[in-house]
Amino acid sequence: MPQLFLNQKSCETTADPERVNRAMTELAKAIMAVAKLDRPGTELVMRESLKALQLAQGHHVSKWAGTPSAKNGLWAFLLKMQTKWPHQKVFPDGETFSDVAHSHEGVPTPELGFAHLMGGVGISLPVEERWDADRLTLVQEQLVDEDDVGIVTTEVELRHVASREHAEKHRPWIREQAEAALRGDLSSIRTGAELWERCADLFPHLLFLPHVETQLRQLRQYWVHPVRKRLAEMERAVLVWDAATQPDGPQWESKVTPEHSGRKRDYCKFIDLDGTEQYFDTHLRFTPGVGRLHFRFLKEIRRVHIAHIGFKLGE
Repeated sequence: MPQLFLNQKSCETTADPERVNRAMTELAKAIMAVAKLDRPGTELVMRESLKALQLAQGHHVSKWAGTPSAKNGLWAFLLKMQTKWPHQKVFPDGETFSDVAHSHEGVPTPELGFAHLMGGVGISLPVEERWDADRLTLVQEQLVDEDDVGIVTTEVELRHVASREHAEKHRPWIREQAEAALRGDLSSIRTGAELWERCADLFPHLLFLPHVETQLRQLRQYWVHPVRKRLAEMERAVLVWDAATQPDGPQWESKVTPEHSGRKRDYCKFIDLDGTEQYFDTHLRFTPGVGRLHFRFLKEIRRVHIAHIGFKLGE
């Protein structure tokens, strides 16, 4: 189910017109190759309308649209493909991603960052050598508010396409995503609302306090996959838990820690599913940012009760 985000930086060169036109033809053919693998799920996402696109400085897309290759079906194909612009059309309601920035080799690349945050694919005009890769490493800078950290900088990897060769490299993943969407698998979940609708079936050992439904339905897009992963890890840990050999509880697959006493007292008390007031100070993390999942494990019924999924409590 690839959303293809056009990297605008790749369209800001001063390359000669013939080279730019060849590059655009190759990119169009690469997009077509992706669409052939998953036409219903493939979306071309751009900052502006395709008809307004500049392929290079002083080189409007109309110059390419008049070439024989473009006239032979590629231009008409791209016009049908581009259904999402500007980028905000594919963002979750109310999301702007204003607290996170991405760059590649020191150059700001917001569109590639959007592709990463949305679980999509970056696409670039293959004019410069730096875009000739099926994967790119981006530097992600996330504004957080935790213990005066300020900005957290990490490296993230992005699937990327600038040629038919790159599209071929991603063929197994694209087909897997398309088949998963048809089956309704966990890997096809793209929104918090979809995740909530599947929770009861996918995670039978995890029970959620009532307000967590709203938290999941309104989950930020870039947290959907990390939260999905953490819930799957917890379900698996409870499923294989052996009380005889693990008397303290399951072996969680990510770092789990308690809150210190002050924060526990101030923020971690919730009304549990049985109507009693309980502390949910045990928590695990998910990124980017300060994502927290607070829970209790009830050994006697072999279930996890989850009280919070979202930002750090009290923030």
